[in-house]
Amino acid sequence: MKLIFMGTPDFAETSLKALIESEHEIELVVTNPDKPKGRSKEMVMPPVKELALKHNIPVYQTERLRNEDSIEYIMQYKPDAIIVVAFGQIVPKQILDLPKYGCINVHGSLLPEYRGAAPIQWAVIDGKKTAGVTTMLMDEGLDTGDMLLKTEIELDKKETGGSLFEKLATLGAELLLKTLTKLEEGTIQPEKQDESKYTYAKMLKKEMGNIDFSKSAYEIECLVRGLNPWPSAFTRLNDKTLKIWDCDVIEKEYDGAIGEVVELNKKQIIVKTGKGAIAINELQYEGKKRMTTEEFLRGARIEENTILG
Repeated sequence: MKLIFMGTPDFAETSLKALIESEHEIELVVTNPDKPKGRSKEMVMPPVKELALKHNIPVYQTERLRNEDSIEYIMQYKPDAIIVVAFGQIVPKQILDLPKYGCINVHGSLLPEYRGAAPIQWAVIDGKKTAGVTTMLMDEGLDTGDMLLKTEIELDKKETGGSLFEKLATLGAELLLKTLTKLEEGTIQPEKQDESKYTYAKMLKKEMGNIDFSKSAYEIECLVRGLNPWPSAFTRLNDKTLKIWDCDVIEKEYDGAIGEVVELNKKQIIVKTGKGAIAINELQYEGKKRMTTEEFLRGARIEENTILG
């Protein structure tokens, strides 16, 4: 097939790489503009653009695909299909209707569950046992199009938002190639989404990582994993930010206040929660590098009965 590819971050890059290595022809890559990064504010290309240029594929960057100029530019192409993976913009109807096989989206959830911006992280935050990827035919709604194919995996006990992101990016790329083959063969039957099972995965914000110790240890442990590596779960210790990168659930009920350090050992800080406690294994104190709790306790002053938060 002749394809246009629309995408921006690492998740999309994995699918683009798979298409480049396939028999399909990519006529154009559409992505978001370069952005300043870090303290230096140096302009950095989206991963998708970097990969496309490396393979001499034309790149078109736009802040708003719905602009008339952007629509006119895309409409000069005659692709068999448009592939959309983590693009981050609404695709207008003129473009949705352009290709023979439609606009095909690779979405990081088992639709209709987790429509929206952050399906992968929310699957971990919500304590899901399984997650997956869906390919679908895009319509004008938000992830509401007819489903094509799905693939599902079990989550590891220590699955993080980052580790699941990588797994589903690879699975999504494989599913995309399979979807294109079946579309060409005419052996795929689009399936309507069951609206009664719809859930929404809202965009992540930094403040979401502020740990509420009145919640259960299980909920907090899921939050820590889901927000790893970004935006990360955190609390306060001595008026400084303390990021928590890994913790375990302890079902024992301790005396003391919510958020209180109820026990210390050589390798863990035990904190009372609304139900049970969490044992902090890995953390990062403000101004310091990420480290194990054992390393932290060698030089830090923290005592039992300290209240976090």
